[in-house]
Amino acid sequence: MILHVLRALFVLLIATVGFFFVYRHPPPREAGYWEFWSPPAIALAIGVLLVCIDIVAPARRKLAIFSGTFLGLIVGLAFAYVLSFAVEVFVQQYFEGDQKQIIQFINMLASVATCYLAISFILQTKDDFRFIIPYVEFSKQTKGARPIVVDTSVLIDGRITDIATTGIVESQLVVPQFVLLELQQIADSADKLKRNRGRRGLDALAKLRANPRVDVAIFDPHREEPAATVDQRLMNLAQELGARVLTNDFNLNKVAQLRGVDVINVNDLANALKPAVLPGEKLSVRIQKRGEDPGQGVGYLDDGTMVVVEQGAAHLGDDVEFTVTNTRQTSAGKMIFGRMGEGAPSPAPSPAPSPAQTQLPSPALSPAPRAQQASRAKPSSPSPT
Repeated sequence: MILHVLRALFVLLIATVGFFFVYRHPPPREAGYWEFWSPPAIALAIGVLLVCIDIVAPARRKLAIFSGTFLGLIVGLAFAYVLSFAVEVFVQQYFEGDQKQIIQFINMLASVATCYLAISFILQTKDDFRFIIPYVEFSKQTKGARPIVVDTSVLIDGRITDIATTGIVESQLVVPQFVLLELQQIADSADKLKRNRGRRGLDALAKLRANPRVDVAIFDPHREEPAATVDQRLMNLAQELGARVLTNDFNLNKVAQLRGVDVINVNDLANALKPAVLPGEKLSVRIQKRGEDPGQGVGYLDDGTMVVVEQGAAHLGDDVEFTVTNTRQTSAGKMIFGRMGEGAPSPAPSPAPSPAQTQLPSPALSPAPRAQQASRAKPSSPSPT
């Protein structure tokens, strides 16, 4: 709103300059209608043109464009001033007649030409060439931490609030306006699951903005990209700001890497913080379901790591001990493979015996005592007389 008011005041003031010029230098009485209104009209046209250029120019590139243009004008006018001495000598030597008018005409042409060439040269080489002038930058050189553009999936996931609470995030978190709009659309969905996900994302954003340990900014790119998806606009904005993208989307991660955009994957961060598991170690897990291959059992550790245990299907619903054989790390998560074997759990202790089971076995059920009883019951043979 303030920017619109400022633009309106600028157009009004520049039109006032045109009227002031007419007031100070009024045209003769016999002058026509156009001669009176031409200065204000020209001033108003220039003001509207500048406002249009200001609106159309990309928001984050205006500083580079205007600083390059300003410096180009200074360099061009400096060259034109130096050339004016040579032009004066040249005209006085080779031209006759109204030399003053010829000198002014050539100087004006030289000024316009040198300014154009200087501005064009600076704007086209601003990324490869630097003028050593204090406080003048054509390309944003980040001295501290680079900003981080937040994806919708990270807000829906919600773990970013716990990460920000630790104080490890020093960069500014930039939430684009179109990401906020997507969250609102998901929260207003007729699907209950999508609606809950959208509301969780909005709650996570509210917690981030209320957290004093992290700097969160809602950014409006000030441009419309109707044909681009949210992921494409996200990468375009990251390239424009020189920022990184924070996401959980595996596909967005791959596409951003192809486009040269730095990506921070929350799943990769979570997996990096998990303790390392080496082959041969023994772990315990509860088998929750059968695996794809026969005999496999699938379980999950406390940190959510998926575990596939060979010969574990027979222990469905039981806590088993297994030996780690292999691990696989991807952006989608971490998987641990193991097998039952020498790393199998020791037999569970049998329940306490009942009083009936505590009785000693009857002699008839024990072969050894039965043989002893038979030997004692056998009559001894009479000794020979």
